[in-house]
Amino acid sequence: MDLSSKVAIVTGGASGIGRAIATALHAAGARVAIADLNAGAAREAGEACGGFGQAVDVGDEGALVRFINTVERKLGPVDIYVSNAGLGVTDGPGWGAGDAPNAGWQLCWDVNVMASVYAARHLARSMAARDGHFVITASAAGLLAQIGDAPYSATKAAAVSVAETLAITHGDDGLNVHCLCPEGVRTPLVEGIEGGAQGLGGYMEPDAVAAIVLDAMKTKRFLVTTHEKTPEYVAMKGADRDRWVGGMRKLRRMLIEKLGRPM
Repeated sequence: MDLSSKVAIVTGGASGIGRAIATALHAAGARVAIADLNAGAAREAGEACGGFGQAVDVGDEGALVRFINTVERKLGPVDIYVSNAGLGVTDGPGWGAGDAPNAGWQLCWDVNVMASVYAARHLARSMAARDGHFVITASAAGLLAQIGDAPYSATKAAAVSVAETLAITHGDDGLNVHCLCPEGVRTPLVEGIEGGAQGLGGYMEPDAVAAIVLDAMKTKRFLVTTHEKTPEYVAMKGADRDRWVGGMRKLRRMLIEKLGRPM
């Protein structure tokens, strides 16, 4: 796919999936601006991808809009936006589904959901006029569930809904929306939790995920999964929700036995 002269923004783009997508976009011809909490890594990644990078708290609407304005002033109108920054909350021993602190719930909401809303509020209409691409990195957890991290699971489900709403509302105007829902990927986000449910299908390298994303952009595909079994699990969940919940409870028990700790 030739993206010559296209301008892209990738949030959470200094490492992991974001860095891989930024690198792939640049290899295809785009100039990429990187937003990340790690200022030094953002600068290095942005310069390597033909643009620039800086520290941005994407959960702060004002900070994100200022960054977008800077990108458009320096590089030109945004053609591709990858809302990739995300985080989870590590549950404490014995936590129940609602026991994560309010601050953790709010942080997940701000970064995993509202950051995409803020970007869409500012860019969706103008990008639609240019046949732009808006990518939201949700998670297979947003389609299914993440055992042991209720804030992550709930907000990634909301991220899927935001992506669906964007596609429904602006698709006829020309905006191409892609909802990325990976299972296990070797990124800093999974360090220390490799034994959990997210890795049951095996771990994929970020570069492979980036290639899948660019193919989805080329074919204008909305739902972007990375593992063969994900669509099957989603179909099972939709066909019989009670059975699926029972299966997930069984899986949780198995993981607790395997890991020797509550989840």
